[in-house]
Amino acid sequence: MVQNIQIGVVYMQRETRKKYGLMLGLLGVICFSLTLPSTSIAVEYFGTTVVGLGRTVVAAFLVALVFIVRKEKLPSLRQFKSLIIVAIGAVLGFPLLTSWAMKSLPVSHGAVEVALLPLATTAFAMFRAGEIPSLKFWISSIIGSTAVIIYALHLGFGQLQFADLALLTAVLILGLSYAEGGRLAKELGSWQVIAWAIMIGAPFFIIPVGLNITTEMFHAPIKAWVSFIYLAVVSQFLSYVAWYSGMAIGGIASVSQIQYLQPFLMILFSTVFLDESITLFTLVISVIVVFSVIIGKNAPVSKKGAALEKN
Repeated sequence: MVQNIQIGVVYMQRETRKKYGLMLGLLGVICFSLTLPSTSIAVEYFGTTVVGLGRTVVAAFLVALVFIVRKEKLPSLRQFKSLIIVAIGAVLGFPLLTSWAMKSLPVSHGAVEVALLPLATTAFAMFRAGEIPSLKFWISSIIGSTAVIIYALHLGFGQLQFADLALLTAVLILGLSYAEGGRLAKELGSWQVIAWAIMIGAPFFIIPVGLNITTEMFHAPIKAWVSFIYLAVVSQFLSYVAWYSGMAIGGIASVSQIQYLQPFLMILFSTVFLDESITLFTLVISVIVVFSVIIGKNAPVSKKGAALEKN
């Protein structure tokens, strides 16, 4: 009787942690969903380099202040190597490539291609974190991916441009960054992962950002400044805190399923802030994708070591 009660308590604690991880992941995705709309606005006035790399330079001041107050210890050499992977994807590749792509592509276009991010994250998670998604998980992933592909074809995005290639490359390297960051967050801490990645990248960005600042930029409208500040403070730092915390608590593969909501949240925000239209077809696809998320977030995920032990 006592043993059954103990098992029940452990199960409830595990389920509570999983739900908490999913909630944090959802918060992160909502914050990320404003990234492309904000980038589309800011890049028009500040340019690719300032928007893509400048956000990290600004975020570094916030991170440095937090580090000083908390007296954070330096990561180990092994952790530092993983942080370089996170920095390449989260603070260099994705911001710079998406800033360049958003100069010529509408947000809805970028949102569809960013929807492939969950598959990239899951694929890298299997290699970097030793997670083995179940068949149910893969079926839900296929449903969600197929839905966004149909959506892309319906809108006529079949022909790839250089901007498309930039976005797809950004998705791949960010997927690796997500998987590596989620794994590292379990030992280093959730917000510390992106914080140290920012501190690693920022010193290398100061000179190129400084060389691309012009006097005209200081006369940019308030919406451009708000967009840039959002990218620097929320998109580049606070959203990652929620996202990596969610993956560390709820599991990389399970929480990554929530990313299927991201393209449709982007489209919703682009409708609100950029006056882009939303169609009935978009709503139908959204329902299908949400359904796949509901299935995927409850799918079991095992570890490679556990699987070997069973064999």
